[in-house]
Order: sequence, then C-alpha cells, then structure tokens
Amino acid sequence: MKLLRYGPKGNEKPGILDRSGRVRDLSRHVDDIAGDVLTPEGLARLRTLDIETLPLVAGTPQQDLRLGACVGRIGKFICIGLNYADHAAETGAAIPPEPIVFNKWTSAIVGPDDDVEIPRNSVKTDWEVELGVVIGKPGRYIDEADAMSHVAGYCVINDVSEREFQTERGGTWDKGKGCDTFGPTGPWMVTADEIADPQNLKMWLDVDDKRFQDGSTKTMIFSVQQVVSYLSRFMSLQSGDVISTGTPPGVGLGQKPPVYLKAGQTMTLGIEGLGSQRQRVIAA
Repeated sequence: MKLLRYGPKGNEKPGILDRSGRVRDLSRHVDDIAGDVLTPEGLARLRTLDIETLPLVAGTPQQDLRLGACVGRIGKFICIGLNYADHAAETGAAIPPEPIVFNKWTSAIVGPDDDVEIPRNSVKTDWEVELGVVIGKPGRYIDEADAMSHVAGYCVINDVSEREFQTERGGTWDKGKGCDTFGPTGPWMVTADEIADPQNLKMWLDVDDKRFQDGSTKTMIFSVQQVVSYLSRFMSLQSGDVISTGTPPGVGLGQKPPVYLKAGQTMTLGIEGLGSQRQRVIAA
C-alpha cells in the first residue's frame, strides 16, 4: 500500500494511491495516517478494503492535488548522521563506531513539494536525500532479529541542513537541522511488504536539473535493522515515529568548492520504489 495525506496545509485528509496512481479517500475508515493506524493491526484492517471502491479524490497527486507529509502527528523525528561510508569520506569524517543520533523538530515537517525556506542569516543551506523509516509496532530494547517487524513502511525525506548553524555555532547539530521546512516527507509511505530490500534502493537528488547525489542504500554503515534496534536502547519507539537514516555522497558541503542553496533554485529528489519530491527554495 501507498498511504498518503492530501489537501491544504493543516487540513490534510488520509488517502491511499490506487493502481492507476489516483488518490482514494480513506476518511470514512481512519482519521489520519498516524498512530495506531500504522500498527500491524491497523495496516491489516486497511488491507481488507477494496481500494477501487473508495471515493476518488479529484486532481493528480503532486500536480494539482497537494500532498502533505505522508505521516501525521509524528511524535519523534529521529535522524542518523554520517551513515553512508561514501558520504563520510567526502566530508573527511571517520566512520562512526556507533550511529550518530540527532533530531529534527516536528515543526520542520512539510509536504514533499512544499517550499523550503533558507533561514535568515543562513549562508550554508544544504540538501540530503534520505530513506525514511516509519515505525509501526511500538517497542523498546528491540532485538536486531525482530527489528524489521516494527517497521510500518518507508518514505523519501530531504534532510535539509544549515551547515554553519550545524557545526560552527556551538552546541549540537540540531539547530542546523530542525529549521522550519527542513523536513519534506513523502510523497507517500510505502508499506514494508512492498519493499523487498531496503538496503538496495537507488536514490538521487538534483538542484536545478544538475545531478548532485546518485547513490544507493547499499552503502549504509548501519542498516535499517541495526538502526531501529540501536535507537530502541535509548528511547521507546512509538507508532508513527519517523527515522531518517542518512544520506549518500553529493551534498553541497562535499563539493569542491562547496555549493549551497540559493533562493529561486529547485530541488528534485527520489528513491527507487518510494516516489519523488520537488521543492522550490525561497528566502524566509
């Protein structure tokens, strides 16, 4: 299943993509793509529906029908840093012995095609295409062998980052990662049963039609399975939590010389089997 949220900002409704790529309304069955709806039991109930008989939503998704973030009421937006060996190499960083964990604030979350704002006084706003993991079954102290049973599905995330705020202004990475609009999520959450191997997905990102990132989840240092288990040692993972699992090489910071975003540019990005995003860059 490809689950999504559609409609105006702040008033999104739950939906599902049908075989023809059209949006069908789920409002009669669930109030949102969130919380208990994402548990194994909640997804099983959705699978009993005849999608082709659900009300058809007017418009073409990501054209004249806006999509919001594919998960609603996200409780935690957890991110993993330097999780691709080739990305660590381009930044000159050592391979981390354990996952680097930071957060994006939930106020950063926007739809897959909403504008991305360059914060005031920013000089180093950057891009990062990432595989998002949506937690379905809650848990803590999860064994690696059982970790994948806690995953509801996957989505595309752009981990937009302000590098000066992140690394040159003291403190933790979070203030360079969680600015408003720095978390485009979607277009839809693809349920885990439709992704045969999350560690073998092509991913890419263009700025103004120039390809900068062209990688694969194959080069992850810590797999989805390892990341889910690891995080659960330090916090309970709850239904609807989202984990952004790191980026392949090709970020602006890694260019020689570095290249950063400017107002008026457009980012286009995607992951094999999970759809694509397109964001216009504007000044805050």
